[in-house]
Amino acid sequence: MRVRKNDQVLVLAGNYKGNKGKVLKVFPDKSRVIVEGVNFIKRHSRPTQQNPQGGIIEKEAPIHVSNVMVVCPKCNTPSRMGSQTVVDEVRNRKNRVRVCKNCGEMLVSSK
Repeated sequence: MRVRKNDQVLVLAGNYKGNKGKVLKVFPDKSRVIVEGVNFIKRHSRPTQQNPQGGIIEKEAPIHVSNVMVVCPKCNTPSRMGSQTVVDEVRNRKNRVRVCKNCGEMLVSSK
């Protein structure tokens, strides 16, 4: 999957088409992501110690990763992501980084 946590993405399909948001959580085994402010659902919850009131809670639900596209921070456009191998000469290691297909800028992911 080329979408990671904290990426800025654009929703391409569905009721929230055209909305931008930050990826909050990624489920790679199910190919789904949770995007901030997108795909709200309502859940009925019992009163608990964390939520003594209970009631109806609105929260974001996962959407399929094929319905989102990463927005490049440099060119600020939704772009496809490629990968490149970069050699770290200090440690003599190879690292794979994501690269914007439009501008060629490397995307640094914060873990």
